[in-house]
Amino acid sequence: MSDDPYTIRPGETREPPQGLLARLRNLGPGIVVSGSIVGSGEILLTAGLGAAAGFVLLWWVLFSCWIKSLIQAELARYVITTGDTYLRALNRLPGKLRFFNKERVAWPIWLGLVGFVPGILIGGGIIGGAGQALGLLLGPVVPGMTETWATVSAAALVMLILGTGAYMRLEKAMLVLVMSFTAATIVSALLMQTTEFRATGADILSGLTFDFPLEHAVLALAMYGATGVASGEIAAYTYWCVEKGYPTFVGGDRNDPGWVDRARGWIRVVQTDVWVTLIILTFATLSFFFLGAGVLHRIGELPSGSETIAVLSRMYTQTLGPWSFWLFSFGAFCILFSTSLSGIGAGSRSFPDLLVTLGFIPRSNLALRRRWIAGYVVAMPIVSGGLYLWFPQPIVLVTFGATYGAFMLPLQSFLTFYLQKRRMDARVLPQPWVRWAVAGIFVVQAFLSLFIIRNILFA
Repeated sequence: MSDDPYTIRPGETREPPQGLLARLRNLGPGIVVSGSIVGSGEILLTAGLGAAAGFVLLWWVLFSCWIKSLIQAELARYVITTGDTYLRALNRLPGKLRFFNKERVAWPIWLGLVGFVPGILIGGGIIGGAGQALGLLLGPVVPGMTETWATVSAAALVMLILGTGAYMRLEKAMLVLVMSFTAATIVSALLMQTTEFRATGADILSGLTFDFPLEHAVLALAMYGATGVASGEIAAYTYWCVEKGYPTFVGGDRNDPGWVDRARGWIRVVQTDVWVTLIILTFATLSFFFLGAGVLHRIGELPSGSETIAVLSRMYTQTLGPWSFWLFSFGAFCILFSTSLSGIGAGSRSFPDLLVTLGFIPRSNLALRRRWIAGYVVAMPIVSGGLYLWFPQPIVLVTFGATYGAFMLPLQSFLTFYLQKRRMDARVLPQPWVRWAVAGIFVVQAFLSLFIIRNILFA
């Protein structure tokens, strides 16, 4: 029997859970991805956008949250019924190009290769933000704990946890910490309504007028690329679904009389996973935005540079009191640190898969792929941490990377539409309205990508 988690193992089919409560007990990939969904996009970019623009872009925040989850769910539908990972699915698209003297690969794979550079930028911003939070926590009690040493410590801790495989054991603990901080942020946003910073009905209505001030376009587009289920999380989700075993639970024999029922049942599990995560991230994102717009915008504070986390902490101290500085610092560290863990963990899966797709590693050489995974989780924290120490601007770094991620979103929508039309078993296809919705999302995201290109060329 194969130990390769990226193959459908025969003889291990499993009947899907029946009923909502049973499906909730079988969720898993969403737990991992939640570590990166409620992360840098929310705490850095969404709060930063609220601080810069006020409430006027509330409609944009809601749009950024809601437009991507359907693509996540429908791409996962394809993955769990085929066993393909994200890069394998990308390689199904027409238009093959030879990578030097290696394999002929679909043209989007080249974009995926380029995408590791923006990924490093995001990683640097996140590691740097976690380092700032850790420095605020430990600086008063640990002599010599400067921001530099705190960033080095955060990077080393990421290497240690991922290198020893301890992440899976810490997964639920980190989720509890992230969700607790998210809950505290929601409470803080609600308590804001009892202060001078409260959001009025006029504020909320002004945010639903579809105004889009161009002076905030760069930050707004980056927030769209990073908030909610970003392109990186959509890709990572396919790997966690496969590692969770969903394709194996469905089975690879489509002539099996029970295959369709099993496939539909596990699709419902994944969809529950996606929509539960969407509910969580919507409340979290709105809370960070309301605090940024209600508190930071009104006191004229913009988070940037080495003061990013300290400025953001005022969202808490102005609503909960001075004592909450420590709560915010600890929560910010948990969110950004867990984002680093889940992001680098996902990258360690996709990078070896990219090398396999390009023909540098045989797919059958599982031991070599595992060595690449181990090397990746050591190298990336060093590279990301070093980048931040060289350029200590976490929001700027995340903005650059997230803008590229926004540019990749229409490709994922098109991929989903193409796979459903050409490669999925007709018996497990979604309703026609879902396929039309995927096509509509592609059109909207393609338009936004053109808008991004225009802003880059004519900025």
